[in-house]
Amino acid sequence: MGKKTGDSVGDLYTSLFKDNTLIITLQKNMLMLNKFPAWLSAFTLLLLTQEPVSTSEVTACGVAVDPPANIEIIDPGFLGYLSIHWTRPASLQNLTGCTVRYQLRYYDTYEERWRSVRTVKLTYAAQFDLEKAVKVRILTVLKCACTNGTEVQGEETEWVYTHEPTGVAGSRVRDFHCVYYGKEYMECTWESGPVQPPNSQHYLYYWHREMDETKECPEYIVFPEGRRGCRFPRESLLEFSKFNLCVNGSSPAGSLRMAYFSIEVQNHVKPAVVSSVHVSETDGGLKLDWSPPSGQVPEHCLEYEVESSTAMENGEEKQERMVFQNLVDTSYGLLRGVESQTTCFRIRSKVNMYCADGGIWSDWSQRKCTDKETQYIPAWKYLSLVGLVVIGIGILCLVLWILQKICIKKINKKDALYTLYKEKVNKTMPTILSPIFK
Repeated sequence: MGKKTGDSVGDLYTSLFKDNTLIITLQKNMLMLNKFPAWLSAFTLLLLTQEPVSTSEVTACGVAVDPPANIEIIDPGFLGYLSIHWTRPASLQNLTGCTVRYQLRYYDTYEERWRSVRTVKLTYAAQFDLEKAVKVRILTVLKCACTNGTEVQGEETEWVYTHEPTGVAGSRVRDFHCVYYGKEYMECTWESGPVQPPNSQHYLYYWHREMDETKECPEYIVFPEGRRGCRFPRESLLEFSKFNLCVNGSSPAGSLRMAYFSIEVQNHVKPAVVSSVHVSETDGGLKLDWSPPSGQVPEHCLEYEVESSTAMENGEEKQERMVFQNLVDTSYGLLRGVESQTTCFRIRSKVNMYCADGGIWSDWSQRKCTDKETQYIPAWKYLSLVGLVVIGIGILCLVLWILQKICIKKINKKDALYTLYKEKVNKTMPTILSPIFK
């Protein structure tokens, strides 16, 4: 089913505060016109509360330290990256010789904690989850000569905004996750919601801070039941920055519920499988060597986990796992017990904490086991073997010496008998036959 287009996308609500009166005005986001289907409308911000933390007024140098005025929360269509704008309070407009700053706090629903920033500017941009309430708190901080160089904080005011979910109930996608394979390409996949209207079609849009506008998935992963993922080439990704995604869809029964996600791609790297694993014998043990996995992950960004399984003579198996976060070279030495028979190794890798806040372990390498040529022989067995060889050589030399003596005696006896025989013949035989025995 083809996509529908529209020209009224990206509407947003701007909350203007003037003379303590809340005015909600509807504005157009001209940047996002014609970029999303008509069913992908911007979320509606509804004011739930507007309650200051305290109702008492704070004054300094004879003037009231009021909260900022004309507060605006603007959605430029960047999938949750909102801009907050305000102006200097009217009570401080003509104040001179003072420093006016603003303390802004907002609730990060992805990490479930409040974030705070102080600034002299009149604008700030932050990431929000558009499926949850947008909570903002702001106050004015005044520092003047008449305050003896100390800061005076005005009253903090809080606003909470939420949106009305639209689309077929239960149609929001599930099990959304992204894997950045070897820093060469990234795949984000999902499962359809529990309610999947017939002939539904999913769409994915993404944005990061180096993009002027959102874009649609460059290559969908399609299964017989429909689109179930998106493949991003390396060139379309940006590390160490918010990477915002939105999955929605259309169907004859109506639009599907939108799902928003914000990730940092460097925390989703899965290296390739470790290859070229070799086991060699060393004095007193074994040495394991391997080559770093292929791909674009720098070698210094990898940590390795080595698993060894050793079969013992008593029939038991001993398993050990070691994690190495900062290896100078890709090798591992292992001491072996005298009862060990066969040891098998396998290795996997992950981006270490020096290059990312998280990562995904690679698949395990193929098992590499010791064989007869690499079986370990304890030192005492070596000495016993050498002793047996020396004794054997000694016995062999003795036997050869005895045989040599026996042979020499036999030869001497034979020569003596032959000489005696010649003498007897020469005495008894005629002289004419003597030349025969010479």
